[in-house]
Amino acid sequence: MEGFDRLHREVQRWIRDEGWTGLRPIQSRAIDAVLGSETDVIISAATAAGKTEAAFLPLLSRAAERENEGLSILYVSPLKALINDQHRRLDGLCERLGLPAVRWHGDAPAGPKQRLLKTPAGVVFITPESIEALFLRRSAEVSRLFGRIDAVVIDELHAFLQGPRGLHLACLLRRIELATGRRPRRIGLSATLGDPISASAWMNPTAPERVVLIEDAAAASDIHLQIRGYLEPNETGPSADGPEAEDPRTALDDIADHAFGVLRGDNHLFFASSRRNVEALADGLRLRSETAAVPNEFFPHHGSLSRELRETLESRLKAAVLPTTAVATTTLELGIDLGSVKSVAQLGAPRSLASLRQRLGRSGRRKGAPAILRVYVRERFLVGAAGPLDALRPETIRAVAAVRLLLQRYVEPPQSGVGLATVAIHQILSLIVERGGVSAGGLFNALCGAGPLVQLDRDLFLALLRGMGDPAVRLIEQAPDGQIMLGELGERLTSDREFYAIFDTDEEWTLRHGVRALGQIPISNVLFVGSILAFAGRRWRVTGVDDRAKVLNVEPHRAGRLPLFERQSVEPLGDRLAQEMRSVYLTQDLPAYADPAATALLQEGRDAFAAYDLTRQAFLADGPDTHLLLWRGGAMNSVMAVALRAVGAETEVHDLGVTLAQTAPDRARALLEAVAAQSPSAADLSGFVANLSEAKFDAYAPPEVLRRLWTHRHAAYVAELPRVAAGAAQAIRSAPPLHLLST
Repeated sequence: MEGFDRLHREVQRWIRDEGWTGLRPIQSRAIDAVLGSETDVIISAATAAGKTEAAFLPLLSRAAERENEGLSILYVSPLKALINDQHRRLDGLCERLGLPAVRWHGDAPAGPKQRLLKTPAGVVFITPESIEALFLRRSAEVSRLFGRIDAVVIDELHAFLQGPRGLHLACLLRRIELATGRRPRRIGLSATLGDPISASAWMNPTAPERVVLIEDAAAASDIHLQIRGYLEPNETGPSADGPEAEDPRTALDDIADHAFGVLRGDNHLFFASSRRNVEALADGLRLRSETAAVPNEFFPHHGSLSRELRETLESRLKAAVLPTTAVATTTLELGIDLGSVKSVAQLGAPRSLASLRQRLGRSGRRKGAPAILRVYVRERFLVGAAGPLDALRPETIRAVAAVRLLLQRYVEPPQSGVGLATVAIHQILSLIVERGGVSAGGLFNALCGAGPLVQLDRDLFLALLRGMGDPAVRLIEQAPDGQIMLGELGERLTSDREFYAIFDTDEEWTLRHGVRALGQIPISNVLFVGSILAFAGRRWRVTGVDDRAKVLNVEPHRAGRLPLFERQSVEPLGDRLAQEMRSVYLTQDLPAYADPAATALLQEGRDAFAAYDLTRQAFLADGPDTHLLLWRGGAMNSVMAVALRAVGAETEVHDLGVTLAQTAPDRARALLEAVAAQSPSAADLSGFVANLSEAKFDAYAPPEVLRRLWTHRHAAYVAELPRVAAGAAQAIRSAPPLHLLST
C-alpha cells in the first residue's frame, strides 16, 4: 500500500473505480522507482502483468502535480495498433487528471495533433516514423513540443534492441536531446527481455549501470503444451486422373481437421509463419465450417490485408462476444490487447524463443487459467529421393528443443550492427533537412561520436559521405563553405512519405535464368557466385548477383534432385537453439507433451542420428554431396559457407550447417583443412559476399563501407573458423560409410 499512497489522489480514485483489489508487486516496485528517483527504468514482465500501469500510474501522478507547462510524457510504440490500444486504455485516466492524451501517427485524427502543437501538454502516443516526420516537416516545432518532457516510455523495448528500427529510434531520441538541450528519463517496457545488460546499454549508453531493472517475480502461469506430428503423403508425381482430379490430401489438411475440432467455440491465435500458409489454413478452416453448416470463426490476419479487415478482426477478438480464431503471420505477435485468448497454436517448429514467448504470453491471461500452446510440425514421407537430413526429422527435433528452452526461460540476446549503414544514410539526410545544411563534423558528432552509431568510426563515416556524394549517386553535395546539403536524389527521397520508415517490406529476390524470370524468394543467408538455392522443385546455382536490384542470375545445378529438407528461411536460427537440437538427439527421454505421431518422428530422428554415428561425425554423405553439420546458428553457418567458397567449394546454407555440393567426403576434408590452415580474416572473406545490402538504404552505401561493416559484425565468428573447421575435418577423417535408413 505504500506505493498506492504515493500516487496522485485522482489516480487512487481511478484505481478504486476500476475495481482493483490492490496493486501488483511489480506496480508497487515501479511506483517506488519512478517516484523515488530520476533514473532510467526497465519494467520486464509477462504480457498482461500490468506493465503499462506500472509505468503510467506514477508518471501521470507526477505529470498531474507539476507546475511547468508543456508535454509531460512521450510514449513510443512500434505499432499504430498498439498506440490505439494503449490510448484507449489510458485516455479515461488522463481525462480525469486534466491531461490531454493524443495519438500521433498517420491514421490518427488531425484535430488533436493541431491542438497539441498549439499548446503542448499531457501525453503523446507516437511511432518512431511520426517522430521522424516531425523532424522533417516541422523541425521548428520540435524544440517547443518536446522541450519539457519528463519521461520517454518505450513500449515493446525488445523490438528496438536490434536491427535498423532500434538504431533509428536511438538516433531520434538523441536528436530530441540535441534539439531541446536536455535528456528526459527513459522507461522501457518488455515482456521478452533476453539480455538485460544489452537492454540497459541501449536505454543509457553512457551509464548503463544506472538503469534500474524491475522484473516480475510472480510465478508464471501453468503451461499446457503439445507438439503434434504430421507426415506429408508419399509424393508419387502427377495424378493419372488428369487435371480434373481433386488435389491430393496434405498434412495441412489433417492439421486443419484437428484445429477445427479443438479451436471452435472460443478465442484463439494460430500463427502460421508465411502469408501463403495463413491464407491456405484460414481457407481450409472456413471450408470446414461451411461443410459442417456452422458459422465461420476463422479469419486471416497479415500485413497484405487492408487495415479495415485487420482492425475488424482485432475488435472481434477483444469483444469476445463471438468465438474467433485469428490465423496470423507475426502481425499479432506484439502487445496489442486482444482480450482473453484461450490458446495459441503454431504451424511449424519455432525458430525464435523471443517470438515464441511473446506469442504464448497471449494465452493464460484469465485468473487460474493455464497458457496453452500447440505446435504442429510437418515432416516429409521418406521415399527413395529423400536424403539423410530428412531422416533426421529436424522439424520435430527443433520443436522439442524450443520447448526445452522455453521451459528454461531462455530468450536470445539481441544482435547488434545490422542496418548500421542504412540508418546512417537515413539520418544524415534527415539531419540535413532539419537544419538546412550541416558540416561533416556536425553530422558525425550528432550521430556517431557520442551518438548511437558509435560503431561508425571517422574514416568509415567519411567514406560513407563520399559515397553519398558520388556524382553517380547524388544523395548529398557540398557547398563551397563546407556545408553538406541534399543532392538531387536526396531531395527526392526525403520528400516521399515512404522515407519516414527505416524498415522496408520483406525483401524478395528475383531469380532469373537467362531472360526468363523464375519467380521471387526471400533470402537471409549470405550469397555469392556458386551458392546453391532450392526453388520451384529443383536446385539452382547462382551465376550472378545484382545486390542493388535484388536479382539473382541462376542456372540449373547438375545435382538437380531437390532435397526434402527445408533449406531457405528468412529467420536463421540462433546458436543456442541449434545446440539444443543436438542435445535432443543425444538424450532418450520421450516428452509427455509430444503426441504419438510426434513421438514416433522424434524417435526416428534419434535413430537416424545414431545410425549415422553423429555423436562422433560432423558430416553426412548424400549422393554426390556432403552435408557438414556444425550445430551452430545461421551466422556461423553462413561464415563457414563463405570460407568454403573461398577455397573452391559450392555451398548451400541450412539450419544444421552447410552442404558442399558435388563434393565427396575426402574432398570436403581437404577443403576444411585448407580453411583451418589459412585462418582467413573477416576482411578477406567479405570479398566473397555478394548480398551485402541487408536494409532499406544499404544499396546507396559504397561497397567498401558495407564490407567493412560485415567484417566487424562477423569478426568473432571468423576467429572461430580454424578451430571449427579443424574439428570437422578430423571427424570426417574417421567416419565410416553411411547409408540412408530404410523406411
